[in-house]
Amino acid sequence: MGLTGCVVSISDNAPDQAEAVPPPPVPMVCNAEKAQYHVGHDATQAMGEAILKDSGARTLRWGPPNSAWTMDYRQDRVNVRYDEKMKITGVTCG
Repeated sequence: MGLTGCVVSISDNAPDQAEAVPPPPVPMVCNAEKAQYHVGHDATQAMGEAILKDSGARTLRWGPPNSAWTMDYRQDRVNVRYDEKMKITGVTCG
């Protein structure tokens, strides 16, 4: 069985790739400063919902004590860390 090749040709009528417009940047939707007053409160579902609302974030990520999490940054996510006593110790965006 023989091998066949593939040829790609670009038409002279094709749009110039240099003229492509990049998409607009995603607006920052998380503002952790507005949710800082939750630090020291109990880490509950209701508190998580309040933090989501106050921060303007679309998603919430809980950070249990002594845990590691990925460093992927998301502008629409609020991170909530809590300690062994289920008290919120920090609220950040990302």
